Amino acid sequence: MSVLVEAVLALGYGLASALVPVVNAEVYAVVAGHRGSHALVAVLALALGQTAGKLLLFEAARRGTGRLARKFARRSRSGRAAAGSARWAGRMQRWLSRRRTALPTVLASATVGVPPLAVVSLAAGTAGLRHREFAAACLAGRVIRFALLVLPGALT
Repeated sequence: MSVLVEAVLALGYGLASALVPVVNAEVYAVVAGHRGSHALVAVLALALGQTAGKLLLFEAARRGTGRLARKFARRSRSGRAAAGSARWAGRMQRWLSRRRTALPTVLASATVGVPPLAVVSLAAGTAGLRHREFAAACLAGRVIRFALLVLPGALT
């Protein structure tokens, strides 16, 4: 497979996996590592695709913040569940609204997967994190994650 084809496939797969939870970019990275050829291209393209997809979630949350809040407010929940949800959302909002805690959280989420990057992407969009900072932290974390997944297969 040529470098260009590998890059396009990995980029598309990364974008799809960022938006569709059942499409797993980690599996693609492991397989690319075992194929051996163009593993670095696969890592970078997967990371770019994932970051682009998470940026779509980030922007959707940023632009639709009022609508999302109204939708959750209208849902019928028990008082206890609604209070717990409100507490969690408030903590996450405060945590991601401060740069000194937001960027490490996005980086950790993109690298380790805890908390889930999709949730962090949505919360960071509503918290007002800067677009470029989110993208840089997300891309760096995804490159680290995919490189660590590709490494064992590439070394054998």
